[in-house]
Amino acid sequence: MSFHVAINLIVFVGLIVFLARLRGPNFSLSRQILAGLLAGVVFGLGLQWVYAGNQPVIEGTLTWTNVVGSSYVNLLRMIIMPLVLVMMIAAVVRMGEVAILGKIGGAVIGILIGTTVIAALVGIAVTNVFGLTVDGLTQGARELARADVLTERYAGVANLGLADMLVRFIPANIFHDLTGSRPTSIIAVVIFGILFGIAALGVSKDHPQRGEMISNFIETMQSIIMKLVQMIMALTPYGILALITKVVAGSNGSDILNLATFVIASYVAIAIMFGVHALMLGFAGINVFEYFRKVWPVLTFAFTSRSSAATIPLNVETQVQQLSVPTSVANLSATFGATIGQNGCAGIYPAMLAVMIAPTMGVDPLSWSFITGLVAIVAVSSFGVAGVGGGATFAAFIVLPAMGFPVTVAALLISIEPLIDMARTALNVNGAMTSGVLTSRLLKGLAEVPSRGSLQESA
Repeated sequence: MSFHVAINLIVFVGLIVFLARLRGPNFSLSRQILAGLLAGVVFGLGLQWVYAGNQPVIEGTLTWTNVVGSSYVNLLRMIIMPLVLVMMIAAVVRMGEVAILGKIGGAVIGILIGTTVIAALVGIAVTNVFGLTVDGLTQGARELARADVLTERYAGVANLGLADMLVRFIPANIFHDLTGSRPTSIIAVVIFGILFGIAALGVSKDHPQRGEMISNFIETMQSIIMKLVQMIMALTPYGILALITKVVAGSNGSDILNLATFVIASYVAIAIMFGVHALMLGFAGINVFEYFRKVWPVLTFAFTSRSSAATIPLNVETQVQQLSVPTSVANLSATFGATIGQNGCAGIYPAMLAVMIAPTMGVDPLSWSFITGLVAIVAVSSFGVAGVGGGATFAAFIVLPAMGFPVTVAALLISIEPLIDMARTALNVNGAMTSGVLTSRLLKGLAEVPSRGSLQESA
């Protein structure tokens, strides 16, 4: 470790100590996260400015600061599968009727797919307004190398149809899926949890004396899991500090400038979809400003971690504790939202790529036949998109070949992918929370509703 790296790490540790001193009843977690975010931005910019032209020092510093960021993300990933499994079982047992579960699940998935269709239309419109095509993209050595890798990866999903995707949702080995080994592992665990809960309901009805024992056991396990989640959530400011430091200090300014138009267009489309979510919430009688104030910590973490799946624990906790969403609805919306109907990764991104490629393939990107076909394919392909970094690329692998377009164009955007993916992930997570809030409003009374954090529009 060089002298300069050691000095940088001392500063980083000092920032952690500073954030730790902010903890207390007078300084909410949201403010702590904001402080961590700002500290990370300042520290990352400082590294870029002080060590401009000395990349080894920056990389050496990030190697050690990333220990904090990666460890925090790993802790969240550690709790995802146990949380999903226990909360799914608890949700089914609490509802007591399978019919209620079907209504809630149908409403959540319907909202997720519906907003993804809107996101695809937004992506199509923005791309056409900005006049984006693949001809204007920079294609350097790094992008060409990435294109070769993507072409090889595409071979693995070239024949992935809707039937194949539906089969992948069903767990063949639940212990295998509990390791998160497949892109659809979360959905598989959800299905197992639902089936387990239905079986528990059956046992309770057949043997009423065991019903109370089953309920008490599940409630105890849920309490333990939620306590573990709270422990990990307390580390969020430090994780955000490390994650945003890596993003800012590791960004390549020249790459971003070369592809600035695509970056701007992507953020415009994402901003429009946030506006769509706000309108939907407003029409449902939700106080939009209060909603975004309460979900801001979740969106911040999603933005910096680039993982919808890793955000599930914070997503569920915020929906239940802050947004008055029933636990059963929050569980389904957070978990389904991590792999189904992702507005940013499965909606906007593949739609934008398809529109950019269309003119080079002799297709009019404004024709109704093209738009209708693209939206339909986006809706179908949005099932099972992995809720981790790279999910958007996987979605593009499905959509572009289905349209008869090449997939290597995704490689042309590799330089700026992390910058755009941060906002896409935040949109994905917000879509999941929006579906939870709207579902709880549509199906009010079907499940228990916490008493905290009302979002009713004030009179």
